Amino acid sequence: MKDVASRAGVGLKTVSRVVNGEPGVTSETRRRVQDAIDALGFRRNDSARVLRKGRTATVGLILEDLADPFYGPLSRAVEEVARAHDTLLINGSSAHDPYREQELALALCARRVDGLLVVPAGPDHRYLEPEMHAGIATVFVDRPARGIEADTVVSDNHGGARSGVAHLIAHGHRRIGYIGDLPRIHTAAERLRGYRTAMEEAGLPVRPDWVSLGSTAPERVRRAAEEMLSGPAPVTALLTGNNRVTVTVVRVLAERDPHRPVALVGFDDFELADLLRPAVTVVAQDAAGLGRVAARRLFDRLGQAGLPPSLVELPTRLMVRGSGELPPAD
Repeated sequence: MKDVASRAGVGLKTVSRVVNGEPGVTSETRRRVQDAIDALGFRRNDSARVLRKGRTATVGLILEDLADPFYGPLSRAVEEVARAHDTLLINGSSAHDPYREQELALALCARRVDGLLVVPAGPDHRYLEPEMHAGIATVFVDRPARGIEADTVVSDNHGGARSGVAHLIAHGHRRIGYIGDLPRIHTAAERLRGYRTAMEEAGLPVRPDWVSLGSTAPERVRRAAEEMLSGPAPVTALLTGNNRVTVTVVRVLAERDPHRPVALVGFDDFELADLLRPAVTVVAQDAAGLGRVAARRLFDRLGQAGLPPSLVELPTRLMVRGSGELPPAD
């Protein structure tokens, strides 16, 4: 900073004001300082800034899978909010592993991020209590925390699944199957509950072989779909629990007799769903909205640490495209 001040012919305080975007500097002086910064390759010492202000101007976002298309708009929305607060976002992936989630969260805390946004993979989040008491703001996204009270932003998973199944029932289906994610995952359990609610409200039974929860691996999903679609009284429609499951089921249905179509409603939209034939009817979440609302809550908490924990539930939207409106073949 001394070199910059000397070259620009100003004092250290003026350089500091320019670097930190503070008022009180004329446009001509600001230009001279910026020219000196550019010529000398000066970079602000953020370590010293942290010591002075007590903030790192960084937040962490822990997702389940960085490669999952669902998390793209969510992450981008968080980044935009962080950028508006002059804050750097650090992304990481738990890979659906509770131990990896904890390891990554604590590693970010050890680097003194100001806050954490977490899509939880684990069954117990009490490990974060000391960090939250130490001042690290924490918001859970897509699923609630377990074992602690914390800010949470989720979608209406129960209501979304209920509306998807009710839509199939309204189009004449009575034998409806559900293929979902692992039962320990909050979203999978809530979507299954929504499926059961809609069937019960319509006075329809749910046979055990019409429900399959487990890994989203294509082999497992394919096997579940083929079992539900075989036998003397196969299901005539399916609700799929997320975009990965839906993509595999679309492939299974494409291999079947086109004269005996199976209706399909998928939870989560996915790329090119509207271009398939028939186009796939989906229960769409607002992934960007989840990220935006969660990030804003995080910065609200950074500005006011005493806020009580809140739960925000965002609505889903049924997008009617064709696959969910096919009538039963028998």
